Amino acid sequence: MRKIGLLSDTHGYLDPTVFDHFADCDELWHAGDIGNSKLVAQLTEFKPLRAVYGNIDGEPLKWELPETVRMTVEGVDILMIHIAGAFGRYTPALRSWVAEKKPDILICGHSHICKIARDEKFGWIYLNPGACGRHGFHQVRTVVRMTLDAGRIAGLEVIELGKRASL
Repeated sequence: MRKIGLLSDTHGYLDPTVFDHFADCDELWHAGDIGNSKLVAQLTEFKPLRAVYGNIDGEPLKWELPETVRMTVEGVDILMIHIAGAFGRYTPALRSWVAEKKPDILICGHSHICKIARDEKFGWIYLNPGACGRHGFHQVRTVVRMTLDAGRIAGLEVIELGKRASL
């Protein structure tokens, strides 16, 4: 069993309450638009980190991090990428990466919209934790906590960190 803290679109700002919300997590996953290497270091010092770079991430993050991560954790096949396209209308690049074998869970960011849904057409769970940074059009900053165990995802929790504008 692995407890995961999932975040995206920090854009260089890490809410200090993330450390409290993810205290019991085994590892953290960041779905891109991190913002800077300092933030990567803060997260890595706190918990093991798996991350992809996003469209606002320049050098050196694009050198340090992959564009996609394909992993199997606790028997669950996962693909993490920053830009996947809208739910059900995925990018050609994503469709080519999953042409042979579709993951159980697709994790993405970019839209700043928290969405968790089963995509019956593709047979995966679509998971976008929303944005937890200050930059963007989102109104509420969000992160997700979940547990992976014996090939299943469980205990999915959306955590609201407060309004973006109140900062």
